[in-house]
Amino acid sequence: MFKKSVEAKAQQRLSGADRKKLKRTIKERFPAASDSDLDTLIPPKVEVTVSKHPNRVLIYSLEGGLPIFFDVDSRGTTIFPTVYALWKVPHLLPSFILKGGEVSRYVIGGADLMFPGISIDSEGLPEFLAGQPWAVKVPGNPALIAVGSTCMSSSEALKAGLRGKALKISHHYRDALWESAEGRYVPNAGFLEDVVFEDPSLSTTDATSDHENNADNQELEVANATIDDLDDSSSNTNISQQVITDLDNLKVTENVESDKGTAAEDQNTLSVEDVDALLDKCLLQAFYTTMKDKDLPIAGSTLWANHVLPCRPSGTVLDIKKSSHKKLSKWLQSKSTEGLISSKEDKHKKEVMVLSINRKHPVYTSFKPEKQQVEKTEQTFDHPINETNLNTTMEVIEIYKPSVHVNPIFTSVGADTRQLYTASEASEVVFAYVEKENLVKPTNKSIVVLDAILCDALFKGAIKKGSTYPSEIHKKDLAPTFINRMQAHHQVTRGKESVVRKGGLKAMQIMTERRQGNKKVTKLSGMESFLIDAEPLASELQKKFACSTSVTEMPGKKGYEVLVQGGVIDVLARYLVEQYGIPKKYIEVLDKTARK
Repeated sequence: MFKKSVEAKAQQRLSGADRKKLKRTIKERFPAASDSDLDTLIPPKVEVTVSKHPNRVLIYSLEGGLPIFFDVDSRGTTIFPTVYALWKVPHLLPSFILKGGEVSRYVIGGADLMFPGISIDSEGLPEFLAGQPWAVKVPGNPALIAVGSTCMSSSEALKAGLRGKALKISHHYRDALWESAEGRYVPNAGFLEDVVFEDPSLSTTDATSDHENNADNQELEVANATIDDLDDSSSNTNISQQVITDLDNLKVTENVESDKGTAAEDQNTLSVEDVDALLDKCLLQAFYTTMKDKDLPIAGSTLWANHVLPCRPSGTVLDIKKSSHKKLSKWLQSKSTEGLISSKEDKHKKEVMVLSINRKHPVYTSFKPEKQQVEKTEQTFDHPINETNLNTTMEVIEIYKPSVHVNPIFTSVGADTRQLYTASEASEVVFAYVEKENLVKPTNKSIVVLDAILCDALFKGAIKKGSTYPSEIHKKDLAPTFINRMQAHHQVTRGKESVVRKGGLKAMQIMTERRQGNKKVTKLSGMESFLIDAEPLASELQKKFACSTSVTEMPGKKGYEVLVQGGVIDVLARYLVEQYGIPKKYIEVLDKTARK
C-alpha cells in the first residue's frame, strides 16, 4: 500500500472531540488495548495530526511526524496501527511468527505473507476470521515488522492444507510510511536494512556461541552479534599511540577464507586487545565510508547494525562481548570520553545516541580508510562469452550533470562541474553546501534556510514572475528539488561494455500485429539502447521459440527491428527480463491484435 512516497493532500490538527473519537475507534477495533495502552499510543499532552491522501487514506501522526495509525477507507472500519505503534504496544494485535529471519526479506520487499512461511507450534494454528488485522514478527525478536488483513479464516486455511496467502500486507518496516517519519528509528539491532533477525540483546552467551559455530548461515551469525542493554556507564580510557598502531595493522576489507568454521576459529583466537582494535577499526571505517553528518543523531544500535557490522572483515564475527568493554554502551561512551564522538543517553529509548563525530580528532585524521571490495559471483554461460546472452551483468544507472543553475553550489564546495553524479552523490553536494554555509534553521533542524545562491539554484526560472520566492525548504525536499535542476543522463553497462547517454533511457518496445488473415508477427525495437545487437538476438530467438525471425533497418531512425513470427509478446517480454536482465519498467508492450 505504501510502496511510493507518502505525500499528504491536506493536513490538520486533531480537535479534542476527534481525538476522543479516535481513541474510541481504536478501543473498538483493538479490544486488547487498555486505557494505559491508549495513553502510551496517544499521550494526553501531545498534539495529534491527521493527513489526508489522494487514495483516501488517513494517517494519524504524533507531534514530530511519527505515524501511529492509518485508516484505509477514512471510515474507521479498516484502521491499522503502524509498526511504530506496535513497537510501543506489541500486544495490540495478534501476530504470526515467521519460520526464520530470512523469510522477513520477502515481507519487507513488499510480498504478502504465505502460509508456508509461518511457524506453527505444537498447539496448532490459532483461530482467526477472514479480514481480521494481524501482525508479523520474527522468532526471537519481540518487535513486529508488518501489519495486514487475514485472507481467509483458520478453518479455511486448514481445509486448504495451509497453502496460499495468509495475510495481505498493508504496511511494513522500511516501506514509504515508515520512511515518512522524521525521527524514524529501529527498535533493536536485529532490524537490518533488508532483513530482520532476532534481537541480539536477548541472546545469551551460549546462544551466541552456537550461532558462531553454525557454518550454514553466516548472515544469522552477523545478526546475532551480541549487543547488551545500553544503559551502563562507561569507564574512562585514554588515547594512546598504540591504538593508532593497532588500527593500522588490521585490514578491514581484507578477503579471508570462505570457510565459516575457520573464520569462527580465527575469531576465537583473537586477544581482547585485538578485538578492541578491530571494533575501533570498523567504527572509523564506517565514519569514513557510510556515516554522513546528515545521518546524525543516530541510535547506538542503528550505528552498530547499519554501519559498523557491514565494515567488518568478510567472514568475521564481530562480538563486542569479547572486547574489554563487554557492552555497546560502554564502548560508545569510551569513544565519547576520548573525544572521537559526542553522545548522550536517550531516556525514552534507553540507549546511547551518537550526536556528532569529531573529524579533527587525532585517531580519525591518522586513520586511512580502505576501499570496499565487492565480491563478484562467478557465472557460467552455455554460449561463448562474446554472445548476447552475457545478460545478467547488465546495469542501468541514472546519473546527472551539473547545469548552469546548480554550478555555483558545486563550485562553492569544490566539486567538479564537468563530472557526472549519481543522485546520492548530488545530494551530498547540496548538503555539504548547507553545512558549509550553516543554513540549517536553529529552531527546527529539519528546515533549511535558503540564501541567495541556493534559492537561485533551486527556483530561478521555475517560479512565475510576480510570485514570491520561498525562503526555506524541508530537508526531505531539498535533494529531489536540487537533482531536478540538473541534466539527466543514464549509463548502461553490459559486461565490459559501457555507454553514457544524455537524457532518460527510452524503453524497449515490443508490439504484436496481425498480418494476412489470422497470422501474427511480433516486432522488437530499441534494443540498441541496452547494448544488444539485433542479428545475434534474432538468431537466439529463432532457436528459443522455434520460429522464423528477421532483422530490418527502421526507416528514418537509427537502429534495427527484430521480427518474430507469431504472437509471442508476453513470452518475449519475460524472456528479456529473465535472460537479459532488462528491468520491467524499460519494456513497453503493445498488442495491436487485441483491437477490432
